Amino acid sequence: MRPADNIERLIKKLHDTTSAEMDERVLGDVLRALDESKKTSALTWPNVRRITMKNPLAKLAIAAAVIIIGALAFIMWTGTGPGIALADVLTRIEEVSAYMYQTSMTHSRQGDAEKSRTLEGHATTLISQDHGMKARMERIDPNTGESRLQEIYMLPQKKTMIMISPSEKKYMRMEFDDALLEKKLKENNDPRAMLKQVLKCDYKSLGRSTIDGIEVEGFQTTDPNYAGKALGHVDVKIWVDVRTWLPVRLEQDIQMDDTVHMHCISYDFQWDVAVDAAEFEPVIPDDYTSMTGGPIKIPAMNEEAAIAGLRLCLELGDDRYPEDLGVKTLTPLMQNNIAELKGLSEDDKKDLLKDPDTVKQFMDKMMPVLGLIGFHGMLVGENKDPAYYGQFVTPEDADLVLMRWKISDNEYRVIFGDLHAETVTADVLIELEMKLPK
Repeated sequence: MRPADNIERLIKKLHDTTSAEMDERVLGDVLRALDESKKTSALTWPNVRRITMKNPLAKLAIAAAVIIIGALAFIMWTGTGPGIALADVLTRIEEVSAYMYQTSMTHSRQGDAEKSRTLEGHATTLISQDHGMKARMERIDPNTGESRLQEIYMLPQKKTMIMISPSEKKYMRMEFDDALLEKKLKENNDPRAMLKQVLKCDYKSLGRSTIDGIEVEGFQTTDPNYAGKALGHVDVKIWVDVRTWLPVRLEQDIQMDDTVHMHCISYDFQWDVAVDAAEFEPVIPDDYTSMTGGPIKIPAMNEEAAIAGLRLCLELGDDRYPEDLGVKTLTPLMQNNIAELKGLSEDDKKDLLKDPDTVKQFMDKMMPVLGLIGFHGMLVGENKDPAYYGQFVTPEDADLVLMRWKISDNEYRVIFGDLHAETVTADVLIELEMKLPK
């Protein structure tokens, strides 16, 4: 879902110390983790590899596979039988203390000869209700045969994600809140997160079948709400053992845009496996260096983060709000305001950004904008009816709606042009939005 070429270039600049894919992991992970509305191709692939062996933090979601998980209060049932069955499956999984599964994935991007590529990967994921998630991911470029290994740890109690890349002798540490943790679980194809999202969508029963000698019942959703209506095509299938009510196979087929496609299958589930707490303690050798010069703290995806991001956008945009909150718009805004890079040749930029401390400095500076991207993406993913009017509204328009989203059946939260926020009824919102320029 990484739509813009400039995003890819920025990611590469932010991490030329290893490879294009390593570059994607740094700013890409952050952008992806925060940009729910525009899952990225790197996110797709990286996302997949990051946690559940999908990309570490990011697309760090999917995508990001993708998407933010909404509250069960917003679940939509499509039939008492199937609905209750899937709800019972979720309950059954949450009773299992620890489990493992395998994931195979293919991520492809179409374009000209230089931009087209396909990545394949395989991951082994271990999830413990008490300790977190541990994933070991190998991704392969079928064109070159190049293989890269990553280890990802998601540690909820410490609110930390750690990604280790042995081949590059590098690691990255990211700190996050509970909302981002849930998002990451989904990106890793954690069956709990996937089920929560499917329960929130229109879905149907596929009837009974047999997989690997096991009698299963299938469920399918093609509801675009699964991805917050951010993706062009979604096809998700869940196959459940009719005897144990535990998943046997999970399939995701996602078309992120006209050029990016991801196919992911999770299988070989092992339930109630024995785990040792020590397995979830990352070991980082002394000769490994940080990709970012220190921990990266991902901003919370909330109203405060959105306001802080909008305020920074004003500073970066000469006292004007961005026309929209998409990655294609906000990434160039950030990129063009890295003063230290202005006037430098491409080679000099790469040399400057090989310094992890410099990378961290840039990322820390831009985090409020990333928080804004993430919050807006979360609202889209949770179907909160968000709207943004930066193309019309200025900081002087204290009584005009800059951004709004639904908080209850008859109430909306509104951020006005001067960045103060209020809760209004749906009727009042109609009157406020009638004041906007046509």
